[in-house]
Amino acid sequence: MRLSLAEPNYLKDSVSIISELVNEAVFKVKPNAVELVAMDPANVAMVIFKMLSSAFVEYQVDKEVDIAINLANLKQILKRAKSSDTLVLELAEDKLKVQLKGENTRTFFLPIIDIEDKEQRIPDLKFPVSIKTKTNVLSEAIEDVGVVAESVSLVINDKVLTVLAEGDLSKAKIEIPSKGDTIIVSESPDTIKAKYSIEYLKKMMTASKVADDVTIQFNKDYPLKLDYKSVDKIFLSFILAPRVESD
Repeated sequence: MRLSLAEPNYLKDSVSIISELVNEAVFKVKPNAVELVAMDPANVAMVIFKMLSSAFVEYQVDKEVDIAINLANLKQILKRAKSSDTLVLELAEDKLKVQLKGENTRTFFLPIIDIEDKEQRIPDLKFPVSIKTKTNVLSEAIEDVGVVAESVSLVINDKVLTVLAEGDLSKAKIEIPSKGDTIIVSESPDTIKAKYSIEYLKKMMTASKVADDVTIQFNKDYPLKLDYKSVDKIFLSFILAPRVESD
């Protein structure tokens, strides 16, 4: 296995984002992509990551390899990568060898760890509503409502996405209509409303580093799915369990 990346920020940013939710994870290095599916320790959120072979300048994979890594340690090494460096990943002596090649060559060895390899199944979710918008539109709306509460309600009614939050005394409401860069497709004539954790959403929204657009899907008292995609390079998706509360 030998993978070379001329744009290290794609992996650097992805690992930084994933490590906000997951401590340890298994990267599956396949002939056409590097993939990861993991749950956060509280079983509230799932992260799905795929980095296509087309993102790499060199991609030599003879057979599928599973690499279990402490993400905090990998993040610390990748933070040392400059955007002008070439990042090379190899397996050596039961370790992950990470080379940063620029004006000089820096080499790091990360231990491959043993973690319980329980296959994470991606749930087959069906949604009646889909919103595609710019990442900053969602990020700013969540930052706005995060001022007053710890959870947020997403509401779709009449081709408008309303982002609502209520604290003990304060209230915030952002209305995002289906126009311009925001496209709302709803198969339901009814109002759809669901509540989610702002703390988790803020961690997920850092994926705006790797993509300009986000697709938001949800349903009443049902998981939320956020998809971030950089064409021919990265797919980063999150599934967040709802907060089911009696209003």
